Amino acid sequence: MHKTAVAYTVGRLMQVMGLLLIIPMAIGIYDGWTGNIAAVPGEVDVGGFIGGALFAIIFGSFLALAFRRGRGYQGVKEGYAIVTFGWFALAFIAAIPLCYFFIHSRTGESGNILFAFTDAYFEVMSGFTTTGATILADIEAMPRSILFLRALTHWLGGMGIITLAIAILPTLGVSGYQMFRGEVPGPSKDKLTPRLKQTASILWGVYVIFTVAEVILLTLGGMSLFDSVCHAFATMATGGFSNSNRSIAGYESAYIEWVVIIFMYLAGINFVLHFRALRGDFTAMTRNSEFRFYNGVIVAAVVIVFCVLYFGGLDSIQDTSQHFRNQPMTTAEFSEHYRAEEAKIDSFGDTFRVAVFQTLSIVTTTGFATADFDLWPSFLLLLLLTLMFFGGCAGSTGGGMKMIRIVIVFQMAINQLRKLAQPRLVAPIKIGRETIDDKLLINVVTFSVLFVGLYVIVACLLTLFIPDLTTAVTCSIATIGNIGPGLSGVGATEHYGWVPLPAKWIMVFSMLLGRLEIFTVLVIFRASFWRK
Repeated sequence: MHKTAVAYTVGRLMQVMGLLLIIPMAIGIYDGWTGNIAAVPGEVDVGGFIGGALFAIIFGSFLALAFRRGRGYQGVKEGYAIVTFGWFALAFIAAIPLCYFFIHSRTGESGNILFAFTDAYFEVMSGFTTTGATILADIEAMPRSILFLRALTHWLGGMGIITLAIAILPTLGVSGYQMFRGEVPGPSKDKLTPRLKQTASILWGVYVIFTVAEVILLTLGGMSLFDSVCHAFATMATGGFSNSNRSIAGYESAYIEWVVIIFMYLAGINFVLHFRALRGDFTAMTRNSEFRFYNGVIVAAVVIVFCVLYFGGLDSIQDTSQHFRNQPMTTAEFSEHYRAEEAKIDSFGDTFRVAVFQTLSIVTTTGFATADFDLWPSFLLLLLLTLMFFGGCAGSTGGGMKMIRIVIVFQMAINQLRKLAQPRLVAPIKIGRETIDDKLLINVVTFSVLFVGLYVIVACLLTLFIPDLTTAVTCSIATIGNIGPGLSGVGATEHYGWVPLPAKWIMVFSMLLGRLEIFTVLVIFRASFWRK
């Protein structure tokens, strides 16, 4: 492998990230402007952005110049290495402003550099990977520059910052297609045009169109422009970071919830299908087996959740009060919270909206919340846990295993059962009219085994640091599936700030594994990968 090619391209990506940090930095300067320019670098919500942007631009330029001879090297290995190391590097840069803020705003042990950097890196990796698992206990106390940084990492990570770089940088010098394959979710990466740069531009163009549309609709619903932008970024990236401590529930608007529902649904669909639909080819969606399965899963899950909640209500107050919480409520506080959650499902319309919202939020791995689903009956909790594995469609911004892989695995299981009864049967796996070749089948089976295996390994490791089994198990799928909220100690109304430091680093790696589809990250640990 040509390491110079990796260093050169990572340097170019750092330059892009350094320039992007200027946006939240400008917001911080605007909010804290006193007329004294000399005082700007000392502002706690500005100084970190200045340092991060300067470091990224200067060090990135050094790498790009020092290793520019690596521009001409092409190869699969370089592409995968750039994606993995690029994401680690970009998360490090974005963590600088947040770490600076934590060090200067916290007291005691949580304010020292190790704890501050761990929390900062966890938060931005959660953003870039569109996981949406936050360590912040009081989000509303954060300055707007930090809130925008969180939203920006979501939006960049949703479609992929390297995909953005392919679209805006004319010559990265290394195999752009391998980087595209390593970053875009799903077992297949469709090229809409022969030119990869044009494909990347089209995908980002569709992404921007939907984002702008959601911003407009949320603003019309009474949400401030700033919050509308942040929530549109989080929705289209299927991320889940909100500017409210209560997530979308904090806005207490059925209109806003329905707007978010629509765009969560759209974000979970392959963006290639969106592009074709925008060009008038709606049959591309109706012919797509994955799209039909995606809709079938959503409809079935919504019906089940609605029926159980509408006819059965929440789980008993005695049982739910025993669920693990990092900061347990008093009996009076929990009773009030329980009654408030009951009120959300006291009518047909409200129950239906809650069912649709939370089902879509979990299926698409967005992670927004309008209800504390930790109070739901155990059957629904198990259903939500199962849906976390499904995820969105290939080529969407959703996480999880992806619907297409679930479809293929189901098809393989059915075929195997048929062959047991008819040993001579020749029945190729088909998705729609297309026969799936053996190479893709092996890829899907291998990925599925690795995904489930890594989920179990991460869950086992987390039980060493997290005192509650349900919390540890759901932390694993919530991070490797890029969902965000789990159950119990990391449920819809909880956060990850209390989780011990070693567990946070395990989850950081788990989030990256999930977002980069496992293979891209694991392949760099093979010794043969580094040989020329």
